Amino acid sequence: MRIIRDTLYVDPADRGAAAAIGNFDGVHLGHQAVIEIARDVARTTHAPLGLMTFEPHPRSYFAPDAAPFRLMNATAKANRLEKLGVEKLYEVPFNAALAALTPDAFAREVIAERLGLAHVIVGADFCFGKDRAGNTATLQQLGADLGFGVTIVEMIDIGDSPVSSTAIRTALSEGRPRDAAKMLGHWHRIEGEVIRGDQRGRDLGFPTANMAMSDLHLPNFGVYAVKVDVLTGPHEGTYDGAASIGTRPTFGENTANCETFLFDFKGDLYGTPLSVALVDYLRPELKFTTIEALIAQMDKDCALARDLLADV
Repeated sequence: MRIIRDTLYVDPADRGAAAAIGNFDGVHLGHQAVIEIARDVARTTHAPLGLMTFEPHPRSYFAPDAAPFRLMNATAKANRLEKLGVEKLYEVPFNAALAALTPDAFAREVIAERLGLAHVIVGADFCFGKDRAGNTATLQQLGADLGFGVTIVEMIDIGDSPVSSTAIRTALSEGRPRDAAKMLGHWHRIEGEVIRGDQRGRDLGFPTANMAMSDLHLPNFGVYAVKVDVLTGPHEGTYDGAASIGTRPTFGENTANCETFLFDFKGDLYGTPLSVALVDYLRPELKFTTIEALIAQMDKDCALARDLLADV
């Protein structure tokens, strides 16, 4: 998959795609439905399968002081999209100039002129342009005028509820990772490089791989049964484990992070990219009065996680 970040001067070889457009935060089942329609269009029109998204997320631009909300960082999203067969990923920089474009200007300058898209595929709730003034009807009319095709995909429902990034965030905030996974079509994953922590886990007999979560929506604090993909290096592979997400109240006030103990693993993971999939929520974060009590609970957590992951 080619990632095109300079969307002002696009190589001719990267033009002419049939591209889905949206933020695709989480790449959930609704997003996947849009991508599947885009794949069909690309196949029938003999065009590359593309996807246009925005970096940073527009919400970060309009509400920079809001709490972190993203389900995926840009790298994790690109990894997921590559697995889905996207050939051209257009990461359009979202800035003041882009935010000021009218729907007409966005369609003409970005879709038609800069990226040269042959066909665009969007969800039924798609809005675009300054003040979100353009909708799917606007896009269809502009596509007819400017020479690109437009396909609208209806939203996906599970039960009585539409699949949305907001609903997935709610499930994660309430400690329901399996419900989130039903809407995502995959496990919710935390991805990033392993950073150095306080190394208390090693002293406790549970060495952990620490990952920052500064720009991500925070799931319910507590302990999770997890599947861990070590993405590169000599230890590359998939492992079962238990992860603690939170601020480690037993040891004072700390920035929230993810600490993962990989079962039956020995090795150095500092600087290695991991993908930690949340499978089951085991218990809330607790403050322990003694180290002995903490170790005893960690033993119980790991035993339960092993049982739950045996059939995953």
